[in-house]
Amino acid sequence: MKLLRINHLGIAAPGLDEAMARMARLFDLAADHIESVPEQKVKTAFFPVGESTLEFLESTDPEGPIGKFLVKRGPGIHHVCFEVDDIDAAVTQLLAKGVRMIDEKPRNGAHGCRVAFIHPAETGGVLMELSQRR
Repeated sequence: MKLLRINHLGIAAPGLDEAMARMARLFDLAADHIESVPEQKVKTAFFPVGESTLEFLESTDPEGPIGKFLVKRGPGIHHVCFEVDDIDAAVTQLLAKGVRMIDEKPRNGAHGCRVAFIHPAETGGVLMELSQRR
């Protein structure tokens, strides 16, 4: 498995309108991509920052992962996403090492990427996402 870069930081937000207004006010940044990901029960807004991105996540269902996160922890950093060269190989390698995965098979994510999450119990409490562009 080869980590190519930190692709983005995922930030749970109560609402995208508020997050977008804050990014405009603080940094004169506008979202360059807004997308709903029904499988994850979220709506996302991406803000480019150099070679990485900030992804703000708004829950579309209180029972979805971001909805539950917001109730439990409130707004803030939700995950770190690493772009990998081969997500299938990465997941296979991690599972072979006995690493606990949230996703034992990659699934669809924003931007048409394939993604898989590593359980935070394996990473010192940080939810980590692996992502590969199609």
